[in-house]
Amino acid sequence: PVVITTVGLAAAAAPAMAADLTVSVEIPRLNTASYHRPYVAVWIEKPDQSAERTLAVWYQQTRNNEGDGKDWLKDLRTWWRKGGRAMSLPADGVSGATRAPGRQTIIVPAARLRGLQPGQYTVVVEAARQLGGREVVRVPFRCGGANTANASGSTELGAVRVTVSR
Repeated sequence: PVVITTVGLAAAAAPAMAADLTVSVEIPRLNTASYHRPYVAVWIEKPDQSAERTLAVWYQQTRNNEGDGKDWLKDLRTWWRKGGRAMSLPADGVSGATRAPGRQTIIVPAARLRGLQPGQYTVVVEAARQLGGREVVRVPFRCGGANTANASGSTELGAVRVTVSR
């Protein structure tokens, strides 16, 4: 599994959400003649569906001397419109290479969630694949207390699990 963490933030600067957030994303193995790993964006939305913060963006960092894969991030249409186009990438602790099929895990330490007030939010995972499809999975969760929520995609994404731990 891939683990993304942020170091160097003082524990004394504990946010309102004094818990880690773990997001597990299943990227299914698809039997197609021309398989390309999906670009994936993971972010938190507020109840009004505005973007709170991006947790991860996985994309092709280079394209075999053809330029940077950032040109295709706009295919993650929902994330792109909600704030992706305003991001400066690569972003430390957020962006990385595309991932192989299987379960991928993102662990976001409480310190990186500074300012996230207790209440209802949604983790959104969007995947888009060249010569493939696009899919968005939304997982509502509660900030402020340990809890787990699950949802599942049907094509480009499999099971998505969000866990808030103390």
